Amino acid sequence: MKILVSNDDGYLATGINVLTEALAAVADVVVVAPDRNRSAASNSLTVHTPLRVQKIAANRYSVDGTPSDCVHLALTGFLDYEPDLVVSGINHGANLGDDVIYSGTVAAAMEGRFLGLPAIAVSLAGYGRLEHFDTAARVVTEMVKKLQRASFASNITLNVNVPDRPYDELTGVVAARLGFRHKSEPVVREKDPHGRTIYWVGPAGRGADSGDGTDFHAIEQGAVAVTPLKVDLTRHDSLPLITDWLANE
Repeated sequence: MKILVSNDDGYLATGINVLTEALAAVADVVVVAPDRNRSAASNSLTVHTPLRVQKIAANRYSVDGTPSDCVHLALTGFLDYEPDLVVSGINHGANLGDDVIYSGTVAAAMEGRFLGLPAIAVSLAGYGRLEHFDTAARVVTEMVKKLQRASFASNITLNVNVPDRPYDELTGVVAARLGFRHKSEPVVREKDPHGRTIYWVGPAGRGADSGDGTDFHAIEQGAVAVTPLKVDLTRHDSLPLITDWLANE
């Protein structure tokens, strides 16, 4: 199996290097990742400036672009072959619920799906200093082995969140739906050295829809949350309602 690995924390991040080492034991791996932290870049592509690629080592490349740029570039001409799978991560922090809208980690995986490949986004869920990247790497490696035995459809992106704990302390691996967060905390207002007001985007809200069956709940219970994602954002059950609303004079 040939695997393309990317992320949004940059090619120097601990997560991507632990992941790459683990996957290299079971597959041929090439890394094409941002040259710096591009967290929360979502699905953005760079279209008005050229992209530059730097070879870091054999089968290791950094790109001065977004996570989606990295995967798009790799799969549409930079590589002279097509990988079998795209794996993005290991993200430094959770991508639960509506995080997936903003996540560059998830976006890199989705870009692989847009281009016809099965894809996995993996994040280490915890707070503060994260420690157990090896746990997440082992979980993904086991999923890759499972894929070699039984693949899933190429139009599915798996969003995988792994609790930041030793592997032996995981309580299971469960399929879970996305939950929802409370609205974000307020912006943080400060002054720069010249006395001008600056703003930091506030932290994400805690889980609001976080009950049984959600990815939030799985993580709280110490289990790996595996959520199949689709790209269609249409709220199909509301189409009749909007049709009636449009017809109402």
